[in-house]
Order: sequence, then structure tokens, then C-alpha cells
Amino acid sequence: MPRVKRGTTANKKRKSVLKLTKGFKWSRKSKERAAKEALLHALSRSFRGRKERKGDFRKLWQVKIGAAAKENGMSYSVFIKKLKDSDVALNRKMLAEIAEKHPEAFKKIVEEVK
Repeated sequence: MPRVKRGTTANKKRKSVLKLTKGFKWSRKSKERAAKEALLHALSRSFRGRKERKGDFRKLWQVKIGAAAKENGMSYSVFIKKLKDSDVALNRKMLAEIAEKHPEAFKKIVEEVK
């Protein structure tokens, strides 16, 4: 009987797992069992991480706006309240961008709100 070479699907699965764990620390990138375990955790946490990133960016924008507002003699909370009262339709992302890149424009927004 001729010799039958086997394991092509097993090798393919193993290679795909190891390809996904490229860049992991220690043996989690090279040993199949450790890689599978690491991948289980990594994939479950990546979903949560994508959700958390949105909150992280919002916090960053708030810090940037707060710092720029403080430079112009106003606290963050008062600034946001006055923005809402004066119907200025700028979201936090745009406000943070303006505060960081164009401080003179941000100063005009603060004067408008006052």
C-alpha cells in the first residue's frame, strides 16, 4: 500500500492560530496550547476593548477642553453648561481639536459663550 500523508487540516489550523498570536509574549506565540488559550482571552477582551476605547477618548477630550477652558478663566463644567445654554452645536471631539490646534479660535468660542 502507498504511504498516505495526513494532517493537512490540522497543520492549517495550527498555523492559523499561531499566525493570530504573532507578537504575543513568551511561549504564547509559539506553542499551540498556550497560543490557543491566549487567543481565547485576547479575542474576548478585544470586543470589550473596542467599547472601552470610546470612553477613553471622551475622557481625553474632556481633559483637553478643561485645560483650555481653565486658560481662559472658566472651569470645564461651567463652560459646557454655557455652551448648552447658548446653543453652540460643537461636540467634545471638535472642541478638543480646536482647543489643541487653534487656541485663538477656542478663546473666541469662550468669549461667545460668556
